[in-house]
Amino acid sequence: MKPDLYQSFAAYNVWMSDKVYAAASRLTDPARKTDRGAFFGSIHSTLNHILFGDRAWMKRFTGTAYPLAPMGEDLFDDFGALNTARQEMERDITAFTSGLTEAWLAEDMAWTSGLDGQERIRPRWLLVSHMFNHQTHHRGQVTTLLNQAGQDVGSTDLPWMEG
Repeated sequence: MKPDLYQSFAAYNVWMSDKVYAAASRLTDPARKTDRGAFFGSIHSTLNHILFGDRAWMKRFTGTAYPLAPMGEDLFDDFGALNTARQEMERDITAFTSGLTEAWLAEDMAWTSGLDGQERIRPRWLLVSHMFNHQTHHRGQVTTLLNQAGQDVGSTDLPWMEG
């Protein structure tokens, strides 16, 4: 896998996070926190979960000690603080991807899952791909929830990202 693929994914992540958070900011706090039947319930909690996943994987990739809460527990109750933490994470992910090499991506990585306590070993390229796939998966849920709440995020297609 080529590092520029992940650099493109990082740019896409920034673009989409900006769009999603802008749409979410047009809702009231109670509307963002309403349980809408998604896996993590609300728009707010799903956004927290995306950040949780990014922090967990970036901690494994970089060794940075990001604060984490238990799975499914919001990291931030305040939307402004959540948005600030998201922007900080975008900067960290962008910096991380700018330093990737093919050799690093090709190596295996061992980690212990916080979900089941099992140690696993997988190629780093697969795990970095998973981090971006995880974001996209849950952002798709958020865009649906936002649409149901009357907020259109606009185009989410990678080729339409300005570049």
